[in-house]
Amino acid sequence: MEDKKKILEVFDNQFPERDYTVIHTAPEFTSLCPKTGQPDFATIRVEYIPDKLCVELKSLKLYLNSYRSDGIFYESVTNKILNDLVEVCKPRYMQIVAEFNVRGGISSVIKTEYKK
Repeated sequence: MEDKKKILEVFDNQFPERDYTVIHTAPEFTSLCPKTGQPDFATIRVEYIPDKLCVELKSLKLYLNSYRSDGIFYESVTNKILNDLVEVCKPRYMQIVAEFNVRGGISSVIKTEYKK
């Protein structure tokens, strides 16, 4: 897999002295099941407390869309998204929640977080 974090762009936080929460929701996330090749659909929620940088939304959308043809397990993609965003944004706190649609009669929710 290529280095997807290069897609992500950031901008300066205009209020770095204050803790505040940013929540971005992407209801159309898609990746592929590495076992079957079938599409997996999810809603990805990115919640974070910025420090000096914030993630730019268009780049976040393009980053998430870049997984569309990747075969990757739910747990792996959720943790990879967190790792990449933390590396680029360097937030005070970040949580990624991935709510995957029902497949084979089972729905899955993966949560992972980072604390500075």
